[in-house]
Amino acid sequence: MISFKSHSGIYSLEVTQFLKISLTEAWNFFSSPGNLSKITPKHMGFEITSGSPAKMYTGQIITYKVSPFPGIKTNWVTEITHVSEGMFFVDEQRFGPYRMWHHEHHFEAKDDGVLMTDRVSYKLPLGFLGRMAHSLFVKNQLKQIFVHRETCLESMFR
Repeated sequence: MISFKSHSGIYSLEVTQFLKISLTEAWNFFSSPGNLSKITPKHMGFEITSGSPAKMYTGQIITYKVSPFPGIKTNWVTEITHVSEGMFFVDEQRFGPYRMWHHEHHFEAKDDGVLMTDRVSYKLPLGFLGRMAHSLFVKNQLKQIFVHRETCLESMFR
């Protein structure tokens, strides 16, 4: 399920997905930065440029190249600001296409799998133009990214 909200010029996106895998399996997959490219749409040209250690840690800086629009490549720098092993981690943009990006990844063990919840708070640059861009394409692009991710994960973890 995907939901969007807006408050004080900040947008919030919440996505939940249930997978029939163990909490350990989910954590091991998502806490490895190199796996992000496996669940990102190919047309975005997503590439980690900082190298990818096997396991994330608090304070880790990860740099990427990504193409949010055809023909336009940009650098994106995130920092892993919080890690609670097996429960959640947070990445925040330090440089990139958003004015603000705060992404929480939560994992909750259930009887027959794991419930994953992503909470993203973000703000676009350029004031009124940013709000128009959100309405015209950013919101839909984010939705498509998470729908793609859901499809990939369902296929990978049947």
